[in-house]
Amino acid sequence: MQRTDDIQILPETESHYPGIEKLVRESFATVEHSDGNEHLLIYRLRNTPEYIDALSLVAVSDGIPVGYIMFTRIHIGTVEGLALAPLAVAPDFQKQGIGSLLVNRGHELASQMKFRFSVVLGSPTYYTRFGYRPASYYNIHPPFAVDDKYFMVCSLIDKESLIPKGVVRYSEAFGL
Repeated sequence: MQRTDDIQILPETESHYPGIEKLVRESFATVEHSDGNEHLLIYRLRNTPEYIDALSLVAVSDGIPVGYIMFTRIHIGTVEGLALAPLAVAPDFQKQGIGSLLVNRGHELASQMKFRFSVVLGSPTYYTRFGYRPASYYNIHPPFAVDDKYFMVCSLIDKESLIPKGVVRYSEAFGL
């Protein structure tokens, strides 16, 4: 079993790209609601104004990418926020806290960069441990139909009242 203190969390670089693609493909291969193209979304997002290099993080063990997280810019009205997508951990490294390290470090950096909130489409069982709540609580809505419990928002600031209300506008790279 890998220990999380042996893991480095780094901003991604081009040298990480092949390893990130491999781990994203492998980690989403058996996910029920995956289309198998998450690695292509990453490439599309890297070539948009919504990409934030400091918020594309890779977990590295012995020089090999074993986890990955990307936060990109979204908007609600004129207010900029973040979308967490994707989060991936290589199958042999899952259930060891690497995903938590990535989410927590991403939130820390995003908060330092003065982002107010992050949205995610994912498992409430997993993401609520990081402060995500149903977006409807904030009167925030996705631009697509989804069960309310899977579309969540996390406040990255102390004052939740500063989180805007409305419909999220994602990067065109999401194809929405």
